Amino acid sequence: MPDTHNSLTVSTGSGRLDLSAQAFWVGPDLVVLISGGEAPHVGAVAMAAPRPSLADPSITSATASVFTYPSHKEDRLAQATAELLSAKLETRVVVTAGCHWDNLDPEGIVQVSTNGHRLGQMLLDALLIQRGPA
Repeated sequence: MPDTHNSLTVSTGSGRLDLSAQAFWVGPDLVVLISGGEAPHVGAVAMAAPRPSLADPSITSATASVFTYPSHKEDRLAQATAELLSAKLETRVVVTAGCHWDNLDPEGIVQVSTNGHRLGQMLLDALLIQRGPA
């Protein structure tokens, strides 16, 4: 069972195209649930682990395995968030993402993508504050 004392929630706002994330520490590992839209669900899952960067072994990077249900498009959101958090926090991370909007136009897709990047950074910042100084 996740430790709810070591959990947090962040959101890009309360508008129609905003996203939210809940993060839970499970021992040394991090589990994140990203949702948004009219019908939140599980669309994709990414599992990331930290590793030395191939370009510069002194820098920590991450590699993720991603599973996506057919016709779902949350794979990039899940993977990018899992790799960001895993590399920066140097821990294993599982991200599940599921967001749905009916009839989303191209501008809406761009906004959701922008919100996804913002959400990942917001989550990282909040987790670093929660964890405190290294």
